[in-house]
Amino acid sequence: MSEHANKNSVLRHDLPFPYRLTVPADASGECLFVLHGSGVDETTLVPLARQIAPRAVLVAARGRIAQEDGFRWFERITPTSFDQSSIRVETAAIAQFATEAARRHGLDLGRATFLGYSNGANLISTLMLLHPGLVRQAALLRAMPVLDDAPATNLAGTRVLVIAGAADQTYGPFAPSLVTLLSARGAEVDARIVAAGHEFGDADAAIARQWLAGPARAA
Repeated sequence: MSEHANKNSVLRHDLPFPYRLTVPADASGECLFVLHGSGVDETTLVPLARQIAPRAVLVAARGRIAQEDGFRWFERITPTSFDQSSIRVETAAIAQFATEAARRHGLDLGRATFLGYSNGANLISTLMLLHPGLVRQAALLRAMPVLDDAPATNLAGTRVLVIAGAADQTYGPFAPSLVTLLSARGAEVDARIVAAGHEFGDADAAIARQWLAGPARAA
């Protein structure tokens, strides 16, 4: 990472979520909004994001719900059931955050990709469903549907990559339901399975990098 990028990656508190902005010296014009998994913070997914898009501006946000030594994006009831009010409140807040971050830092949301892992990926899926048009591209790692009553949103023109872990016994069984949900609403979904559990790794980076480089097809 360049010296310029390091200077820009301090934790900021000027928007509804704490976040780090990383601007490479040779920035390509791409932008990744990066949403971490539960129990960690905004730094954990940055190395993966950098593998996927080395020249992209990164906006790595931190969830506002405390969990253990880290954070998450909305309250959970069990590992696979979630507080619906918390989901909607935090999703509305992240929509405001993304819009304001783009305005403040001169980012084009139309060219942005939302990269999320586990709890962060789940929040991105609700962002697409509850605030249509804001997310045009999303890469969701180890995700599952979390809304009890998902609206009949029109996701035509939205590209989504869903990567499930073959040995992920917690979220893996729910991945097909998420693919079906998003596809039924018109999203262009690329569903992949990697030889992994719930953890992410180089295989995810390689798939996401290839997917991101592919041309966005017209709706």
